[in-house]
Amino acid sequence: MTAVTVSVGARLHFGFTNLSLAHERLYGSLGVALERPRVTVTARPAETVACSYDPARPAVARIVDLLDVPGASVSVEETLPRHVGLGSGTQTALATLSAVARAYDRDPAVRERAPALDRGGRSGVGVATFERGGFVLDGGHPTAAFTPTRPDRGEWSVPPITSQRSIPDHWRFLLVIPDVSPGTSGDAEDTSMRATVERADPGIADRIAGVVVRRVLPALADGDATGFGAAVDEVGRLNGEWYADEQGGVYRASIGAVVRALRDADAVAGAGQSSWGPTVYGVTTAAEAGAARRAGQRALDAAGVDGRVSVVRPRNAGATVE
Repeated sequence: MTAVTVSVGARLHFGFTNLSLAHERLYGSLGVALERPRVTVTARPAETVACSYDPARPAVARIVDLLDVPGASVSVEETLPRHVGLGSGTQTALATLSAVARAYDRDPAVRERAPALDRGGRSGVGVATFERGGFVLDGGHPTAAFTPTRPDRGEWSVPPITSQRSIPDHWRFLLVIPDVSPGTSGDAEDTSMRATVERADPGIADRIAGVVVRRVLPALADGDATGFGAAVDEVGRLNGEWYADEQGGVYRASIGAVVRALRDADAVAGAGQSSWGPTVYGVTTAAEAGAARRAGQRALDAAGVDGRVSVVRPRNAGATVE
C-alpha cells in the first residue's frame, strides 16, 4: 500500500480588509506562510477510518466520504498548536485531504474541496498559503451572498487570490505565544464575527484599503521589511477597532502589553495579533533575529506572562508531498 506524507507550515493572519456590510466584498484578508511550526500527516489506504490524532479524526471521516474511498489510516507526526492564531485547523485539514487523496493516486483538488471541510468560509489565506506559500491578499466574498452568517458548509467558494508574492529570503517573523487562554474558535467565533460584522464601521475598511495599496504592497515589492512591518501593524490595529467590543480592546487584554512592548524594540518593525491570538508576531530580518528573540522574551516579562518565543523563516512554496 502507498504511504503519502504531506507537510506544511503555519500561517500568520494580519487581518481583514472589510467587515462592513456597506461594501460589496466582505472579509478579504492578508497573511503570510511560515516554515515553522509545521503539521505533518501520513496517510495510507485502508478499509476503515483510523487516525492517531483525535482532533483530525472527524476530518478524516469526511475526507473519505468526499473522495468516495473505502477508508484511510492517518497518522499525524507533527502538530500545530491549536487555536493560537497560526491556522492549525485549515492546515491540518488540507494536509490530511492531500495525503489521503494522493495515497489513492487522486487529485486532492484542495481549493474546490476546502469548503466541504469548513475551510475558506471567511479568509482565503490558509488555503492559498497551503497551495503556494508566500504573502497572500484575497478578494473576500460577495457581501450580498454571504451576509453576517456564513452559508451552510460547502456552500461557498474559497475567496479568490488578488495578490500572491514571494517574501524576501532575509525577512523573518518573530512569534511570541503567551501562555494564556486559546483564541476564539468554533461557535463562539461565529457569534463574535456575526456581532462584529453587524456593527462594523465601513470607514475603517476605506482606511485599510489605503494602507494595503499604498504601504503593504509597495513595501513588499521593494523588499522593505521596516515599511512592511509598520503597514501590517496598522492593518492589525484597525482590525482591532472592529473587534474591540468582542475581545475587550484593540488587542486581547492579555496580549496587548506584549504588542506594545515589541513596538518599542529596535529589532522589530511592527507587531500585531495573528487572528484571534494569542500569538503575537513581529517583522524582523535574519541579521536582527537574535535581538528580536530577546525582545520577544522581554515583552513577555513586561506583560508578566510566560510563553514561547521563536524567530522563523517565511515560506515561498506550498505544502510538500512525499
